[in-house]
Amino acid sequence: MPNAAAPHPVYPAPSAVLELLKPITWFPPMWAFACGVVSSGVPILANWYIALAGIVLAGPLVCAMSQAINDWYDRDVDAINEPHRPIPSGRIPGKWGLYIAGIWSVLALLVAATLGTWVVVATVAGLFFAWAYSAPPLRLKRNGWLGNAACGFSYESLAWITGAAAMLGGALPSPQILALALLYGAGAHGIMTLNDFKAIKGDSEMGIRSLPVMLGPQRAAQAACAIMAVPQIVVILLLLSWGRPIEASIVIALLGGQILMMQRLLRDPIGQAYWYSGFGVPLYVLGMMASAVAV
Repeated sequence: MPNAAAPHPVYPAPSAVLELLKPITWFPPMWAFACGVVSSGVPILANWYIALAGIVLAGPLVCAMSQAINDWYDRDVDAINEPHRPIPSGRIPGKWGLYIAGIWSVLALLVAATLGTWVVVATVAGLFFAWAYSAPPLRLKRNGWLGNAACGFSYESLAWITGAAAMLGGALPSPQILALALLYGAGAHGIMTLNDFKAIKGDSEMGIRSLPVMLGPQRAAQAACAIMAVPQIVVILLLLSWGRPIEASIVIALLGGQILMMQRLLRDPIGQAYWYSGFGVPLYVLGMMASAVAV
């Protein structure tokens, strides 16, 4: 007698929920918020709760929510590219992917409410960009230029500015802090492009015009490298103009390492995008912290 098929779960297992929320993706906004905290110049121990709660808000709440909503609206694409993921595999059953995104959005707002008006406004903006990136009718990810810009701004610029403003008691950060946050957010556009190389087939079939789909792998890799490098060059010039030669030298060295690694990426964009994300991007984020210390 044949074995009966295993019944589909009614509720997702905690392990499937954790996989859906992708903890590995939480680092960029958490790091950017930390850069904002450091750049504010306020001693961390003086506002330790704000620093800690803000890092949790940026990563395990807002970023995690963005991963859930993205996977929900990408379930058809993932069924082609990565059918083992929690939603297409059925380990997140029914509409639980959507429900989890909604629950995490509410949790993020509740935590933000304990950190002041500025953080609430920034959280609302971050949640808006997360939903706009993935969900109709905007679904910004359908265009690689717009979608990656939204991600770069939310993950890096907005998180950085929020961290600084929260530590400053809601005051607007200095022009130097704003400049660094916006420049590193712009450069993150290129980092986001690296994530699109693994999904070219599914994106093409589902009408998602990522940069690798629009430009082809080689030109998309060239664009990503330029977009990552140019803002860092501007940062170096700004640091020198602010009389911070040591920090500028650190960013120069880190950018030099990235440029060397970019040569390998450009020889095989599809095969080396994941490698560059693991080894080149950390140099980029180290430069963020060096710049944060400078101001």
